[in-house]
Amino acid sequence: MELFHLRYFVAVAEELNYSQAARKLHMATSPLSRRVKDLERELGQELFKRSTHAVELTPAGQALLPLARDVLERVGAIPWRLREAAHGERSTVFVGVPAGLHPSLRAKLQVLAEQARGSVDLKRWPGPSAGLVEAVHDGRLALALVRLPVADPALEVAEVLAERLGAVVPADRFAGHESVRLAELTELSYVPAPSDNMPAYFEELDAALNAAGVRKRLWLPQGDYSGIAELVSSGIAFSISMLDPQSPMQLYRLENTVTLPFADLDPHLTTALAWHADRARPGSELAPLIQAAKEIFGVGGK
Repeated sequence: MELFHLRYFVAVAEELNYSQAARKLHMATSPLSRRVKDLERELGQELFKRSTHAVELTPAGQALLPLARDVLERVGAIPWRLREAAHGERSTVFVGVPAGLHPSLRAKLQVLAEQARGSVDLKRWPGPSAGLVEAVHDGRLALALVRLPVADPALEVAEVLAERLGAVVPADRFAGHESVRLAELTELSYVPAPSDNMPAYFEELDAALNAAGVRKRLWLPQGDYSGIAELVSSGIAFSISMLDPQSPMQLYRLENTVTLPFADLDPHLTTALAWHADRARPGSELAPLIQAAKEIFGVGGK
């Protein structure tokens, strides 16, 4: 049994879908399925019940899941535990930041960096929330600001800001509107954010739009936020973004675009502070930094 067998098993167990697990692991579905079957043969246990409609954990799979997570967690912690044990001088540590971070949170990060200056150099590291969560988990980042939801049980997560979202629509088509109803968007195509940067919450929004009859989609496989703004400005599409005029996402606005609140939907993108539970425990090198971050961002709890 190799570590990758456990990693593959955990991915399938968490997603209960081989295709989604394969995407998460950046691999094809067929080799993933073969590796899981190899693990089942080695253990002499069936781990999943498979059908054309669903994948479910068997009792053996349910018993293995916490054991596998614990093994992967311990192995993943080796690099940062070793660095902390060998640490002797002031070090540089990184905090993850997602795209479009609100200025109020940036200001708090600056306060944290100045407060920590006597012990560590705190630097920002950009990335999509899924990648930042993974980097906090394996110790490459000391902590991160991420978009909810986060499903990693090894991380502690606390909400720090909820930003109201609105529809970015062609201004000429919605002249005089103070808000927009979902039914008014059915003739336009919805353009989601670039897939690499899209928070998981936007999958829930996509489902809500679809249920309301907004069925048209435009995908930009190599696009960015400026490309989305071009489509909206041309009058054929709409997107979803922050309503707050202070949000840096407003910088992507073009002529003939306006961001309006929804009249029959109240979406919010929630940003949270995330840190590894083990690294916040007394005795950990990063415990003081994490405690300072919690205080600056107004996070309660242990």
